[in-house]
Amino acid sequence: MKIFHGWRIVAASVGIQTLHACLLLQAFGAYVAVLSEEQGWSKTALSGAAALLSVEGALLGPLLGYMVDRVGPRVMVRTGVVMVALGFLALSFTRTIAHFYGAVLLIAIATSFCGYFPLSVAVVHWFRRRRARALSLTSLGLAFGGLAVPAVGWVMQTYGWRTMALLSAVLWLTVGSLLASVVRGKPGDIGETVDGDPAPEPEPAGAPATRVVPERAFTAAEALRTRAFWLLGLGHAIALLAVTAVNVHAISHIKEGLGYTLAQASFVITLMTMSQGAGVLLGAAVGDRWDKRRVAAACMLGHAAGLLMLTYAVHPLMLGAFAVLHGVAWGVRGPFMQALRADYFGLQSIGMILGLSAILVSMGQVGGPLVAGGLADLTGNYRFGFTLLALVVGSGSLLFLLARKPA
Repeated sequence: MKIFHGWRIVAASVGIQTLHACLLLQAFGAYVAVLSEEQGWSKTALSGAAALLSVEGALLGPLLGYMVDRVGPRVMVRTGVVMVALGFLALSFTRTIAHFYGAVLLIAIATSFCGYFPLSVAVVHWFRRRRARALSLTSLGLAFGGLAVPAVGWVMQTYGWRTMALLSAVLWLTVGSLLASVVRGKPGDIGETVDGDPAPEPEPAGAPATRVVPERAFTAAEALRTRAFWLLGLGHAIALLAVTAVNVHAISHIKEGLGYTLAQASFVITLMTMSQGAGVLLGAAVGDRWDKRRVAAACMLGHAAGLLMLTYAVHPLMLGAFAVLHGVAWGVRGPFMQALRADYFGLQSIGMILGLSAILVSMGQVGGPLVAGGLADLTGNYRFGFTLLALVVGSGSLLFLLARKPA
């Protein structure tokens, strides 16, 4: 039985997202913890480097949207994978904070070419009825990658962070390139149809034509004039205040503020990503049946509660509660962001719409690590910064409740 190529693209996307998560997204907190101790660089400086991983979304988002609509995700993903490998190679030779920033900037630009943005554009073109399920399954890569965080920490402690960066370059160039070769832009490119449905039979001669109502498709300019575009973008940005702050600073907080070892802190992150995987599977099961915006609003409350548990943990069970609440909320909500935009605005200009949305989203990606790191340097711990972020994220649930589908 022939496997629908859309599911092959989902599987390849899972693999690429796994590399992204285990070698960069989830592992960056370990780099922060090790480099701040070994090199003496401040958390604010390292948070600024983490912000570079997101600020390119604001600078390049519209350009990336234009490119993915014109050249397709296949070319972008294959190019990005090679660029990421070069970025990690440069990172392995870093000696100064300026060189570190340069390597991270190259990696940031590269991951925008082969990350969730172009991959999700490919997936939404291959699926309609199962769109939320496919996007949710694609996000399993972020959860799978988190399971490797303890191994990344072990390599850093045993062989050094430079060896870890060099190994990352090799994995991206070999495994990443193989996975990128699977990606295709649209079903018609290889003679398949959306959702893998059978091609429609031609109408018999003389039969009345069947009237098909086309899916409403917004141009980027039309989408910008809707309230839903801005509410979804701001809600997404606020959610990422918590996600990125946790990714960059949770290990340092657990290690320095709560007194656990790096290995124990990494285990908490592993539990979080396992919970994220469970959330992804839950989202895949209900995403095409439940009201996505209401689910997203509930997930914002989960992010906030989890972050407060992390901030004021006085027992390992509270760290476990953080890992489950934040992980499940992230796993369920994350894929819904692109699915909601595709449902609301159609596919005609989805690349540009996602690219313009990235400008808003990047504010949360940049702001989370900077707020948490800056206030930690100022106050001596993460409590005030994490508490402030939790309150903001919890209130952001209202944005999703108000984001109704435009007429």
